[in-house]
Amino acid sequence: MVNLITAQRAAIKAARAAGKIMRDNWNAPKRVKQLDLHDVKLELDVRCQKVIEKILSQAFPEIPLLGEEGNSGDINAPYRWVVDPIDGTVNYFFGMPHAAVSIALQATAPGSRISELGVIYDPFTDELWTVLRNGKTKLNGRTVNVSKRGKVGDSIVAMGFSKSSENMKKSIPHMNRIARRAKKIRIMGSAALELAYVASGRLDAYIERTINIWDIAAGGLMVEQSGGEMFLINLPDGRLRMCADNGLLRRKLQLTNLFK
Repeated sequence: MVNLITAQRAAIKAARAAGKIMRDNWNAPKRVKQLDLHDVKLELDVRCQKVIEKILSQAFPEIPLLGEEGNSGDINAPYRWVVDPIDGTVNYFFGMPHAAVSIALQATAPGSRISELGVIYDPFTDELWTVLRNGKTKLNGRTVNVSKRGKVGDSIVAMGFSKSSENMKKSIPHMNRIARRAKKIRIMGSAALELAYVASGRLDAYIERTINIWDIAAGGLMVEQSGGEMFLINLPDGRLRMCADNGLLRRKLQLTNLFK
């Protein structure tokens, strides 16, 4: 068994170290590692993940790491770190301070993986979200909870979607429908922060038709432990469909066609 308090301390240290790199390089020229039509990968993504990996491996050399920028060790081991070193790279690249470090520790469960702890750090607001399974989600040490808004018309709903033709075909009509019904709709560009915002009551729901495990491993646990619901559908390629909400809105958002 892993000592979760010790693991949480290591994850916080790693997240803050990566966040410092993000802040220190905020005004520096960014070296592009890969540029796609709708995405960008920076050399800084890799550098941040290496720093995270070094700190975590010093504390727990036996635990492998599954990361957006590559894996180390056997990611099917009983425990694994799940890391997104800069969640919101496109925002960061274009000078928008809405990006975060996301670190989770996952354990093997019958037929699945469950997150035992999560850390999300926003270096621009110096906000640190932490959570342990069977504990409360905390923001800078203070317990936070999901919102109590139960009407779609009162809610702030975030969405995100990859730019594949199938996703666009499904997501745009749904976004139009929700935009007419909800108080406001937001597309913010950092899954980790959107989940932390749901957990903190800043957003009422967050929907993604296709998302990766490193985007949600930490934030999903935060939503659950702050009183919300994390609804997931596993896809054959390892990605997921997702709706995170305060536990009052998912069925009212009518996601059936979107998630087909």
